[in-house]
Amino acid sequence: MAIQGIGLVGGFGCGLEDFAAALAGGAVPTRPAAFAGGEIPALLADTAPLERFVDKRALRRIDHFSRLALLGAHLALEDAGLPALDRTRLGLIVATGYGASATTFSFLDTVLDGGDALASPTHFSSSVHNAAAAHVAILLGITGPNLTVSQFELSVPSALLAAQGWLAEGRVDAVLFGGVDEACAVLRYCWGRFFPEPSDLICPFEFDRQSAVPGEGAAFFLLTAASGAARYGRISEVRQGNAAVRPPLLDAAPLYLLGADGHRECGANYPRHLPAEARCAAYAPVYGSLPAGPAFDLAVAALACRDDRLPEGEALAGRELCCLKFGRDDAYGWIRLRRE
Repeated sequence: MAIQGIGLVGGFGCGLEDFAAALAGGAVPTRPAAFAGGEIPALLADTAPLERFVDKRALRRIDHFSRLALLGAHLALEDAGLPALDRTRLGLIVATGYGASATTFSFLDTVLDGGDALASPTHFSSSVHNAAAAHVAILLGITGPNLTVSQFELSVPSALLAAQGWLAEGRVDAVLFGGVDEACAVLRYCWGRFFPEPSDLICPFEFDRQSAVPGEGAAFFLLTAASGAARYGRISEVRQGNAAVRPPLLDAAPLYLLGADGHRECGANYPRHLPAEARCAAYAPVYGSLPAGPAFDLAVAALACRDDRLPEGEALAGRELCCLKFGRDDAYGWIRLRRE
């Protein structure tokens, strides 16, 4: 698959320039995020720039989760030069771990407060995981196939396999693909209870330490079949599995971008399975800890393919990039990219 456009929003800001600046800085400052009973450091996104693409009146009933997706999708198409795509032949796939969690819990609150008869229909319609994909399709006029994939940390590689299949089958001409997650107040409350000593900086290579910082955002890509030009490189392989069933066969040839986002349970697998001589980098301090994080690693890899170097300045020198993510219970997934 060839990457033709990228749209990003997160705690680092909005757009490729903000993301590149954050990568150059190495980390993004956190800010206090409140929940019932306290606050914790977090990397939160601002969706105000969405008003550049969508009228305020059309956004009145659209929640934060769907606004993140809408902003990422519009930015990806804009970055691709607003190509004249046949929207009946444009596929849309959204990968998410948490889904519309804030709206889901708001809907549950209305059920608890007023019973089934007084439950909010607005909250109900936006509480399902595929609400974001529905809003993107409606406002962008996309009538091609539409899919939402939720496999928590492995949502992004799992959804990319679906995109790969659609393009290989000729079902669509292009796929608008994105990973999106939000950090709602309930999540922050759970974070504060499970991790009573919250960190304000993710330390991705301290695998035996819990340093995760909740983040949110969206990373969208316009994907086409591998033939023809590719502005941001080509996805050559997508794979997932379980290391307890069959350990991943990782070689030292690629440059590895690790999805190590400070969660100790997941992080223990990286030193266990990576070759000792492998060259590794990690960028979670820029976007935070969220299930859709591999989509941001994919964005880093795509920018590296465009510039022929990593954000630190190291040249690719013809080497492939591999975005590697380990999740809970030994699950793993990887996405390999090459410049051409």
